[in-house]
Amino acid sequence: MSGFLHEVRANGLVTRIAAIAAIGGFLFGYDTGVISGALLFIKKDLQAGPVVQEFIVSALLVGAIVGAVASGWSADRFGRRNTKIVSGCVYVVGALGCAFAVNSEMLIGFRLLLGFSVGTASFVSPMYISEVSPPRIRGGLTSFNQLAITTGILTAYLVDYFFRDLPGNWRWMVGVAALPGAALAIGMLTVPKTPRWLVEHGRDDQARRVLEQLREGADGDAKQELEDIRHGVTESRGAGLRDLTRRQIRPLLLIGCALAVFQQFVGTNTVVYYAPTILEDTGLKADAAIGQTLAVGLTNLVFTVVAVLLLDRVGRRPLLLTGTAVLTCALVALAVYFASDTVAQAVPWLALVALVVYMAGFAVGLGPVFWLMISEIFPQSLRSLGMSVSTVANWTANFAISVSFLSLVGAITRPGTFLLYAILAVTALLFFAARVPETKQRSLEEIQRELQPR
Repeated sequence: MSGFLHEVRANGLVTRIAAIAAIGGFLFGYDTGVISGALLFIKKDLQAGPVVQEFIVSALLVGAIVGAVASGWSADRFGRRNTKIVSGCVYVVGALGCAFAVNSEMLIGFRLLLGFSVGTASFVSPMYISEVSPPRIRGGLTSFNQLAITTGILTAYLVDYFFRDLPGNWRWMVGVAALPGAALAIGMLTVPKTPRWLVEHGRDDQARRVLEQLREGADGDAKQELEDIRHGVTESRGAGLRDLTRRQIRPLLLIGCALAVFQQFVGTNTVVYYAPTILEDTGLKADAAIGQTLAVGLTNLVFTVVAVLLLDRVGRRPLLLTGTAVLTCALVALAVYFASDTVAQAVPWLALVALVVYMAGFAVGLGPVFWLMISEIFPQSLRSLGMSVSTVANWTANFAISVSFLSLVGAITRPGTFLLYAILAVTALLFFAARVPETKQRSLEEIQRELQPR
C-alpha cells in the first residue's frame, strides 16, 4: 500500500492527469446515483407509473449504448482527449435539459442525451488513463475511474438528501450535474493526447515528448516504452472489427464481455438505482430511505479506495473472486429478508446491512476490475474496438436489469428476484475462477503477448 502511494507521489503529473480524466467516471456515477432519490419525487410530480419510472431510469442506458458504440470510432479517429471534451459538453446540455423537463417524455429524451455522454465517458476514461500510466501503478490509476464513479454516486446521494425538502427538489438534483460536466470539458483541455494514439497517427516525435514529460522523475524507460508502442502499432496495421473474431482474440473478447455482463447481472445497478425504493419497501418513509442510502454510497466509496490501494499489490483475480463471493452472500441475505416476515421483524436492520455488504463486495471486485481489465487485455490495434464491444455489452446488460427490475419483482416477487441475482453471481464466480487471468504489473504490450493463445 505504501509502495503504491510512493509511486503515485513520484508520478505526480500522471496522477493529476488521471484524476482529471476520471471526472468522466464521476459523471457516470452521479447520474447513476441521483436518479435513485429523484425518482421518489419525479413519480409524484410527473405522475409517472412503474413502467414510466423504468423508462426514466433506463433511458440513460439506451443512450449509453449508442455512446459506447460511437466512442470506439471517435477515440481512434479524433483522439481520447477530444472525445472526452465533447462528452463533457454534451453532458452539460443533457443535465440542464433534464432540470427543465416539463413532462416525462422530455425528461426521458434528455436522459437519452445524458446517456450518450455517459457511455462515451465510461469507455474513454479507463482507456485514456491506462495509456498514460506506468505499468507499476496502472491498476491503481486506472481505478481512479471507478473511484470517481463511486464518488459520483455518493455525491448524488448527498445531493438527494440535502435537496429533498427544496421546492423543485428533483430538478436541482439532476441539474447540478452540469457543473462536473463543464469541469470535464475544461479539464481535458489541459492534458496531453496519449502516446499510443499519437504513434498510431504518425506523430512519433510528439509521442516521445509526451512520454518524456509523463515519465520524468520515475524509473520508467520512456525510450523503450516508445519502441514497444511502435512495434505494437506496426504489427497491428489494418486491423478491423473482423479481427475480434480471430482465434487468438476470441478468448479475450469472451473475458471482456463476460466481465461486462456479469457486472450487471449480479444486480449492482438495481442496488444503485433502486436502493431508496428497496429500503422504502421495508417500511421506511422516503426521507429515511434516502438517508439510509447514504450508508450504501459511503461503503461504495470506502471499499473502492481499498481496491485502488490493493489492485497493484494483491492483484486483480483475488479481489475479483473475493468481492464476488461476498456480494453473493449479501444477495442471499436480501432474499431471505424479503421472503420471511419473521426474519424482517426479528432483524429489521438486515436489509440495510445486506445492501452495505453487497456494495462492499462489488466495490473491491467487479466494480473496478471490469473497467481495468478491458483496458489491459486487448492488443493495441484492437483495444478501442474490444473495449467498445465490452462497454456496449455492459450497458446493454445494465439496461436489461434496470428496465426489468420492478416488473421482475411483480412477476417472481422481491425475494425471487434477489435469489435469481444470487444464482447469476455464483455462475459469474465459477467463470472468473476458470477463465480470468492475472494482469498486474505487466505492460500493455506484455499482456498482449502473454495472454493470446498461440
